[in-house]
Amino acid sequence: MQYRTYGKLGFRVSALGMGCMRLPRIIHEEQGEAQVDTEKALELIRYAADQGITYFDTAYGYHNMQSEAVLGEALEGRREKVRIVTKQPFGVMHTPADIRRNLEQTLQKLRTDYIDVYLIHNIQKPFWEEIKARKIIEAYEQFRAEGLIRGIGFSYHGLLPTFKDILDYYPWDMCQIQQNLMDVEREATAEAIHLAGQKGCALVIMEPLRGGSLANPPPSIQARYNAYPVKRSAVEWAFRHLITYPEISTILSGVTTLEQLKEDIAIFSQPDAVPGCLSAEERQILSQVRAAYESLASIPCTGCEYCLPCPNGVAIPGIFRQYNDGVMFGALDQPKRGYFFISRQGQDASRCAACGTCEEKCPQHIAISQELKTAHESLKGWIE
Repeated sequence: MQYRTYGKLGFRVSALGMGCMRLPRIIHEEQGEAQVDTEKALELIRYAADQGITYFDTAYGYHNMQSEAVLGEALEGRREKVRIVTKQPFGVMHTPADIRRNLEQTLQKLRTDYIDVYLIHNIQKPFWEEIKARKIIEAYEQFRAEGLIRGIGFSYHGLLPTFKDILDYYPWDMCQIQQNLMDVEREATAEAIHLAGQKGCALVIMEPLRGGSLANPPPSIQARYNAYPVKRSAVEWAFRHLITYPEISTILSGVTTLEQLKEDIAIFSQPDAVPGCLSAEERQILSQVRAAYESLASIPCTGCEYCLPCPNGVAIPGIFRQYNDGVMFGALDQPKRGYFFISRQGQDASRCAACGTCEEKCPQHIAISQELKTAHESLKGWIE
């Protein structure tokens, strides 16, 4: 297993971290519910720790608030050999007492008296100002002074300008962003990687395989990989795209099966799985792969957002992005999950009234109302 320095905190962590958002599940379709398959999850986590993975990431709400407890049970007796990182979402930080109570419950679930790094989960532009005004970071600093946490960080899904504002506001110990070979110019973009490195902030990458979508490419994409003399799986290509960045401290992989975990460990145990591992030719191949994937998108939405705001609150570009991802990658699980959260926010396509307002403003002349119906039928039905 390759190891890296964790930003200015200075300790070493495995370059591969285990994310605990996609643990194996038991789905009860009749009840519309899902629960962690505890036996399989414990096996996975313990195998990871025994094979040299020292970094485990979870969150307050993962798996309907089951993930932290499963991780705590799995790592009991191994605590001093690993780093445990978890997150509290702003949505449950109603009062200072709530923030402390949530942390105390998390510590109990994790069966530990401290957390290595505690994150404000999924900071978003609409509530960043409120986070500052309510002194959430100061509450975290008090937890650190009491020894309940060792480091303070944040996770972020969003665009570069807000990421820069957050990163510049406070001397964070770490930050966690989505990046992969498809998101180089999306989300916080590759520039965020360099900015974190310049500040000495430990950088953790989530969604390196885009929820598994990059693991099983269609034949046209696989052919581009196969043309290269060194034979690698699509999973390895996707990981190496990130491994090459020296600023990255660890790359999270949310595994569901032991086979996936073993493949990941083998990739990150190779002698050349180190910063600078990609040649110019290999970078060119990944650029070609990115373009080839994008050519498969069936709805020509550019995400310009001219169609917004929708009178009924429909998240039009976000829905089209989820649908196009499903088409491009030939896998609907991750897009369905994304659509599940869009629906939970009351922004799904079922709210479209076909008023035509968006279609009048769309520079791509997309038949938005009809495409929303198509997307809804393909994406509905996820059970969390």
